[in-house]
Amino acid sequence: MIKNNLQYQECVKQLTKMAYHYYVLDDPIASDEEYDILYHQVKNYEEKNPKEILSSSPTQRVGMPPLLEFQKSTHKKKMWSLDDVFNFEELTEWCQRIFKLYPDASFTCSPKFDGASLNLYYENGKLKSAATRGDGVMGELVTQNAKTIPSIPLEIPYFDNIEVRGEVVITKEDFEKINTERLENNESLFANPRNAAAGSMRQLDSAITARRKLRFIPWGFGEHTLQQDSFFESMQKILSLGFYPVPFVKVCKDLKSIQAYYEEIMKMRTDFEMMLDGMVVMVDSFKQQESLGFTIKSPRFACAYKFPAVEKHTKILSITNQVGRTGVITPVAELEPVEIEGAEIKRATLHNYKEIEKKDIRMLDWVVVIRSGDVIPKIIKPLVEKRTGEEKKILPPTHCPVCNQELLIEDIFIKCQNLLCEARVKESIVHFASKKALNIDGLGERIVYQLFDANLVHSVIDLYSLDYGELLKLEGFKEKKAKNLLESIANTKNIDLWRLINALGIEHIGEGASKKLAQSFGLSCFEKNIEEIIGLEGFGEEMAKSFVEFSNINKNLVQMLLKILTPKNIIQEQKQNYFSKKKIVLTGTLQQPRDLIVAMLENVGAKVSNSVSSKVDFVICGENAGSKLEKAQALGVKILNESEFFAYFNKES
Repeated sequence: MIKNNLQYQECVKQLTKMAYHYYVLDDPIASDEEYDILYHQVKNYEEKNPKEILSSSPTQRVGMPPLLEFQKSTHKKKMWSLDDVFNFEELTEWCQRIFKLYPDASFTCSPKFDGASLNLYYENGKLKSAATRGDGVMGELVTQNAKTIPSIPLEIPYFDNIEVRGEVVITKEDFEKINTERLENNESLFANPRNAAAGSMRQLDSAITARRKLRFIPWGFGEHTLQQDSFFESMQKILSLGFYPVPFVKVCKDLKSIQAYYEEIMKMRTDFEMMLDGMVVMVDSFKQQESLGFTIKSPRFACAYKFPAVEKHTKILSITNQVGRTGVITPVAELEPVEIEGAEIKRATLHNYKEIEKKDIRMLDWVVVIRSGDVIPKIIKPLVEKRTGEEKKILPPTHCPVCNQELLIEDIFIKCQNLLCEARVKESIVHFASKKALNIDGLGERIVYQLFDANLVHSVIDLYSLDYGELLKLEGFKEKKAKNLLESIANTKNIDLWRLINALGIEHIGEGASKKLAQSFGLSCFEKNIEEIIGLEGFGEEMAKSFVEFSNINKNLVQMLLKILTPKNIIQEQKQNYFSKKKIVLTGTLQQPRDLIVAMLENVGAKVSNSVSSKVDFVICGENAGSKLEKAQALGVKILNESEFFAYFNKES
C-alpha cells in the first residue's frame, strides 16, 4: 500500500526500472507477479490522487480515448531520406566524394531497420510530441500511440530540447502472431512487418497500438545541442538515457572495413529477429556533416547501402490483365504464394506482352521472382529446365477485361480506348487527386473506390457536386472526415494551370511538360495544334499528338473543369530576362530553397537541367559543389555563385 507522494514517486521509479529491463533490455529484474502487484498499487494511488500523477508513470502508456483524425506537426529540422547505393562500386564512388574533401573521415555504420520512421521531441526532459516522417518537413502527430511503446521513454535525464529519430519496428515472430489473430477475426492481413508497424502507428485508437508489440530503435537526431562532434559518441549518450540499445553499430575508418562490416551484417539478415534491408553509412563528424550539406532530397554525408534483392522460385498460376488510367493493359502474374523478406508474395508484374514474349515466360512456368525494399515484385526469368510440357504460351488479350471493348495494339502497348471504362475512370480520379496533380488531401485510392462503388462519382467532375449528407452514409465517414474532404476539394479552385494539365493524366505529358504548356500558352494551350505544340522546346511529335488528341476528344470535359476550377493563367507572356531561353544547371548547397530558384528560372523561360554538357549556358554553384562544377570548368561553361545569379536575374533585359 502506497501511503504518500514520496512513496509513490519511489514506486514509479522502481516500476519504470522494471519495465525498462523487461521490455528494452530483455533482462527482467522482477517476476511478472511482482511487476503486476506494484503496477496496481501505483494505479490505485493515482486513482485516488489524480493531481499527483507523474507523466513518466508506466500507467500513462495505456491507450487514450480514440482520435477523430491526426493533426499535422512540423519537425524542428527536416527529416531527410537517404540516397541508396546497391553495390561495392557505388559505395566506392560515394566514399571517394567524401575522402576528396575529408581524407581522414570516419563513418558510423549501423543496420537499416525496415519499419516506420518516427520523430520524438523532448522538451525539458519530457516527451512533448511524436510525429511520423510525412514529407520530411511535416508529419502526422501520433504522440498518444508513441506513449504506448515501452521502449520510448516518457522522460529522459536530458533537459535541452532535442529531436530523437528512429524506426518503429516489430519482430518477425510478433508479426506472425498479429496476422494469425487477424486471420481468425476475418480481417485483412498485413503484407509485411514494416506495414504492420506503420499501420499500428497510424491507429486513431491508441489502445490498438498498445496491444501491438512495437519497438522504437533510435538512428539519429534532428534539433539538438549535444556537445560531442562524433555522431557515434552522441548516439551512445542518447542510448544511455533509456532508449533501446541499437545492435551492430560500429565506427569504420576506410572503405575496406565498411564493406567487411556490411557483409557481416548481411549474414545476420535472415536470422535476426527484425527486418533489416541494408546498412546506414554516416560520416561520423557533425562538423564534416554540416560542411557536406544536403542535396534537394538527401544528405551528402550519409547513404543507405542496400542488401541485394532476395530471389525466390515460384509458379505462375494465372494471368490478370490490369487496366491503368491511360488504358494501358499491364499483365500481372498470379503466383503460388512465396515469402520474400517477411512478405507473402502472390503477384508480380510482367510489364507488357512484348516482355513476356522476349523472355519466353509461359503459363504454369516456374519462375525467378525478386523483391527489394519497396520495389514491386517482378519476374526475372522462367526456369526452363523445370518445364514438364504442361506449360502454355501466354497470349495477349483482344478485348478489355473490364468493359469488353476491343483493344488497340500499339507497339509494345495494348490499350483500352474507352474513356468510360470503369477501371480507367477510377484510376484517372486517383491520379487527379494525387500530390503532383490537384493534391486533394484525404482522397486516396481507397476513398476513390469507395465513392465510385457507392455511385457518388463516375468522373472527376462529380467530385465537385459531392453531397455532405451522402458522404455521412458511407462506412468510416463522420462529420469531420466528410467536412475535411469537401474542403480539400473546394481548395483546388484557382490552382495553378499546370496542376490541372498534369491532373488530366494525358499520356506522355508529365509535370515538366505541363508547366511548359502552361507557361507558353496559358489557357489557350488546349486550342493549339500539333505544329504549335512541337515548337516548344523538349516536345516531340508523340507528345504533341497525344496532347492535341486528348484536348480534342475531351473538349467538353476540359471546358467544364476550366469553368469549375478557374485555374491561374500564370504566364501568358514571359518576361524577357538575362536567363530567358538559357539552359541552367544548379549544383552545391544553396542558401535559398532550390525549388524557389528553379521556379524563378522556369517563369522567365529558362530550362533547368540536371547534367552538365557543352549545351549548358550557366552553372549556378552553392557551397561544396562537386563533379558538376569540375565538369563545367573543364567545358568552359560560365559559372555563377548564388549572389551573382541574383544580381544577373534582377537586371533589366
